[in-house]
Amino acid sequence: MDVLRALGYSQNEKLLMIHADDAGLSHSENRATIQAVVNGSVNSYSIMVPCPWSYEMMEFAKDNPQFDNGIHLTLTCEWEKYRFGPVLPQKEVPSLTDGNGFFFKKREQLNRYARNEEVRRELRAQIERALLFGMKPTHLDSHMYSVAARPEFLEIYRDLGRTYGLPVFFNGQLITEMGLDAKKVLFDDELVADNLFLGTFADFEKGRLVDYYDHVLDHLPSGFNVLILHPAFDDLEMRGITVNHPNFGSQWRQLDYDYFTNESCRAKLGANGIRPVTWGEIKAVMK
Repeated sequence: MDVLRALGYSQNEKLLMIHADDAGLSHSENRATIQAVVNGSVNSYSIMVPCPWSYEMMEFAKDNPQFDNGIHLTLTCEWEKYRFGPVLPQKEVPSLTDGNGFFFKKREQLNRYARNEEVRRELRAQIERALLFGMKPTHLDSHMYSVAARPEFLEIYRDLGRTYGLPVFFNGQLITEMGLDAKKVLFDDELVADNLFLGTFADFEKGRLVDYYDHVLDHLPSGFNVLILHPAFDDLEMRGITVNHPNFGSQWRQLDYDYFTNESCRAKLGANGIRPVTWGEIKAVMK
């Protein structure tokens, strides 16, 4: 699917979705995400339904359907002290959990142990829980892009999008980084983001994350672009969750919040002729 053509834009237009992952992870993540969506430049977010704080964020989504809200399908939990598991009873999806009933920390463990049917069952349960709550999601995406841990998972992900009539986030670069051959697992007529932008730990360590975001906005290519961030506050809650995990840790998430709620970000978007695009707009023109 050519997003530019479907939305009526010329091929020279620079479309950008500024998307916040991990809503529902914590109260800190929720507060920052809400403020970034309401008052900042973020125009899309997705919720981790299995997390303890998902209730708060699903309530916001239900009460504020004017904002893009997706389901951040979750099969892994990377944190050292903060652990969560499936929404289904552990006995129904035992291959998705470690010895304590929590999701595995790494995609490699998920790939090694998970049964395909249990992956399908759990992801469907996450969607159903959000729908039962009253959410009207605009799309599906994936935490740590664990749906690309195995080609069969990716097909389950695609099929869930078809089943629920929702666009799913695909990007060839990201799929390749997960170790799959994007040419083999993506269809020619599939909705695929042309370009994905995501800060690296190297940029964060060197204090260059802001420079990276400036560069992206100043040199954004034409096409359907997605920039992913993880806004939260560098407070006691997030420091506890991300202990010993500076990669996407609390300091990084505070930087994300600060940058994308700053007026200078909004000014850059305008100065560079960047058009915001949402999953809701894309969903409306899907065939």
